[in-house]
Amino acid sequence: MYDLHRLRLLLELKHRGTLSAVAKALNYSASTISQQLSQLEAEVGVELLEPVGRRVRLTSQADILVAHAEIMLRQMEAAETAVAQSLAEITGTVRIATFQTALTLVSRALVRIGEAHPRLRVEVLQEEPQRALPRLLAHDLDLVIVEEFPHHPLPRQSDIHYRELLRDRLRIALPAGALSASDVWQCLAGRTWAVEPLGTASRDWMRMICREAGHEPDIRFTTTDLLMQRRLVADGHAVAILPDLLGPADDPGLTLVDVPGGPCYRSVHTATRQDRAAHPAITAVRSALADACARQAAPSASGGCGPFGSGTLSGP
Repeated sequence: MYDLHRLRLLLELKHRGTLSAVAKALNYSASTISQQLSQLEAEVGVELLEPVGRRVRLTSQADILVAHAEIMLRQMEAAETAVAQSLAEITGTVRIATFQTALTLVSRALVRIGEAHPRLRVEVLQEEPQRALPRLLAHDLDLVIVEEFPHHPLPRQSDIHYRELLRDRLRIALPAGALSASDVWQCLAGRTWAVEPLGTASRDWMRMICREAGHEPDIRFTTTDLLMQRRLVADGHAVAILPDLLGPADDPGLTLVDVPGGPCYRSVHTATRQDRAAHPAITAVRSALADACARQAAPSASGGCGPFGSGTLSGP
């Protein structure tokens, strides 16, 4: 029988790409990982890794083992869930990754979790969804808060379970006094933008709506920190698109207006591995987040950019 721990290391290598990345994630030395995989090769009787430059890649036989290892790990998670469901008290650790503007929701949820489930430990990491979702599949994280922008749907992976939390209104932020005409796009002409980095859905969506309005945005400031974007706008350096979840804009240097043709909304979801979705700890955290969203009293989407569907989304 093959060693399950070594199979897990092979699976980690498949997800993370390098021996050093596996070693860093699991707090081993790269030489230890290499030795364990060499022992697994001896058990199987075939080569599992082949060098490609300074890296290694899995052989076809290794891919077969990884497929079976994934099945075994899913079964182990199902067993863990079944045991947890048999207990009267919710315990353990849930590791959450969230983007910046959802931190307020997480903080509110932690209050409810602390009151209802004092033995449940929640660890929170601020990380953008495009980086957090691969870590979810690699078992680094248990729950990821993700966002979905109009006409930029999330890729649906069959092994991830999605559930909508809220729909968050998106507005154009301009310096006070910049809105000198009823035509918002006319007021935006010639202004510089503060946006999120390349590859983010928010940036792609902003560029799309600008091009549909007939002009190419002049991007001068790039940051994932929306508080910094708001400051740049209030100080007259840029315009930006900001979500209501960022909090009330009581800065007198700021003007917020709907996207022409709007209102427009992004959809905020939680994501977890399919086989962990029924775990009591995950259910408790999702329930607390839903309660925090209810207190946020987000409006329902209608018109303009079109409403998002609600409810549970799973698979493609």
